[in-house]
Amino acid sequence: MVFSSLLFLFRFLPVLLIVYFVAPRRYRNGVLFLGSLIFYGWGEPVYISLLLFSTLVDYIHGRLVWRFMEEGKQMRARLCVASSVIINLGLLGVFKYADFLMETVGRLLGIPLPLPGLALPIGISFYTFQTMSYTIDIYRKEAAPQKNIIDFGAYVSMFPQLIAGPIVRYHTIAEELRERTENFAGFSRGVFLFTVGLGKKVMIANTTGALWTQISGVPDAERTVLMMWLGILAFGMQIYFDFSGYSDMAMGLGAMMGFHFPENFRYPYTAKSITDFWRRWHITLSTWFKEYVYIPLGGNRKGAAVQIRNILIVWLLTGIWHGAAWNYLLWGLYFGVLLLLEKLLLKPYLEKLPSPVRSAYAMIFVFLGWVLFAHEDMGGGLRYLMQMAGAGGIAFTSRRTWYLLVTSLPLIAASVLGSTPLPGTLCRKMKGRVRETAELLFVAVVLVLSVAFLVDASYNPFLYFRF
Repeated sequence: MVFSSLLFLFRFLPVLLIVYFVAPRRYRNGVLFLGSLIFYGWGEPVYISLLLFSTLVDYIHGRLVWRFMEEGKQMRARLCVASSVIINLGLLGVFKYADFLMETVGRLLGIPLPLPGLALPIGISFYTFQTMSYTIDIYRKEAAPQKNIIDFGAYVSMFPQLIAGPIVRYHTIAEELRERTENFAGFSRGVFLFTVGLGKKVMIANTTGALWTQISGVPDAERTVLMMWLGILAFGMQIYFDFSGYSDMAMGLGAMMGFHFPENFRYPYTAKSITDFWRRWHITLSTWFKEYVYIPLGGNRKGAAVQIRNILIVWLLTGIWHGAAWNYLLWGLYFGVLLLLEKLLLKPYLEKLPSPVRSAYAMIFVFLGWVLFAHEDMGGGLRYLMQMAGAGGIAFTSRRTWYLLVTSLPLIAASVLGSTPLPGTLCRKMKGRVRETAELLFVAVVLVLSVAFLVDASYNPFLYFRF
């Protein structure tokens, strides 16, 4: 089940919200837990058991770590943390990376090895990171263990952000799990955020995705330089509006029920450097790797050589987190090297450049990176990059290219505008009743248009479901 489906919008969500608000407050986490399991199990019920197992493992480990810390048994507490991390990473490794590892080893040995062929459980990369951080935070004394397993289950399985984030660390919503305020203002804000996200996904991400699919399917002999740039621009807009749209919907659903999830995107395509881009893109993942990998490895406290090592480790892990394929590793390494170059060499020079030049520099390298991300076939990705550069005598443009450009111009213009703070800034300048009326009209129009798109659409899940 996906947020951008008629089943979710007109059946699951209304029923869940009615039951949730009718239930006494002390039972609402239970309603949320049960509803989240139904939501998760709708598409793949077999993996509910895996989600419940992960929940139980970290619930028990969290209680044990706290008890051993209270008793001054540091070594036992560390062993419990290690056990939790090993189990969580083991599950992630088996389901996400087993085929990739077996295939790689087989190639190195020159013999075909049998592949497990396990389906990837939806959301496992996200909820695994959440449950690991819970146990680690207890060890660090940044959080107290949750004694009520239903409340902990509600945290792990919370359907608004279960599938594709944002990654919510336990201590950020521990208080709201125990006691939260649900009111009309919060609910209204949640509806607005959800509608923004729905419009991003249905009206922009899906349509730019269709343009990318069309261009990437053009035979090599008919490709042009301009067409390739248009194609990767479409992909970049698709992945931004798809993922940020999901995050907006997640925050909106959370707000309806009194939760405040962390911001996951902050207009990344307005960044002035690669460093700035990664402060704005998938913020909760970057924060997770910083808190649980980069800083524990020593961060920037042990000299330049160690800092370089740590940054490369973090970005190789970031790449492989996104998928079990070599192109994701290369994509992570690509950004790791760019960040190192900025940190060690380019920063003073970039700061002297005019703002538009810095923006152009950042976006060119970001979108070149999307080429690596979009092609699991590394040969295809490298060939696409060469075509963007005009290698092999490829024409700069053609009639077909101009047709694609002209017909997609309104969509691209809307995408570029929507990826900036301008629409939000204009909205905030409105005051009182004018703003309330404008927001109400916006919600109504976007909902009607989104439903119209969905009625005539095929199944189109979020891109990050496969991560």
